[in-house]
Amino acid sequence: MEMLAEFIRRHPWWQWLTRTPLSAKVTKYALSSVIAFMLSNVAFAFCYWLNLGTTAASVIAFIAAAIPNWLMNRRWAWQQTGRAPVKQIVAYAAVSAVVLVVTSWTTGLANHEVLVNNIPNHTGLRLLIVTGTFVMVTVVLFFVKFAIYEFVIFRGRERRLGAVRHSAAPRSRTERPAAPAGEPAVEREAVLSTPAG
Repeated sequence: MEMLAEFIRRHPWWQWLTRTPLSAKVTKYALSSVIAFMLSNVAFAFCYWLNLGTTAASVIAFIAAAIPNWLMNRRWAWQQTGRAPVKQIVAYAAVSAVVLVVTSWTTGLANHEVLVNNIPNHTGLRLLIVTGTFVMVTVVLFFVKFAIYEFVIFRGRERRLGAVRHSAAPRSRTERPAAPAGEPAVEREAVLSTPAG
């Protein structure tokens, strides 16, 4: 597994995709989303095979994708470690819930429209329209979620670290860092101006 990870890290495509901090974040976020999407599909198919019904299967599939996606986004894409603040977890859960509601609502609306317009079920057109709606909404939400994660959910810690770094910087130009241990501190001599006379 480590050899595969090393191979990917050295690959020219990976180096190109992660050449800047933003592009690295977007790439890792996209890969996390793909992995979560695959997990969601496997969980849905398995639950549906167990005859749990589409609603239960959808909820279980959503949870099966949301938890690994949270871990991958926070630790891998946004490089945040340690215990997550409660506000961050609540905000992430709220965004995930809104995504679930919006996706369900839009695909339900598309399904209602194809039924009202009497589009036959066996031609594949109905499946194409509803699935196309799902894909379109997923793509739009992909970018919306990234913006929310970048500027709201995972941004707070970076701001705090920036504030700490800023407060640790010298307050004025005359301040100098302390002399290393063992070296005598040299005082700057004041230049006195004498009146001309």
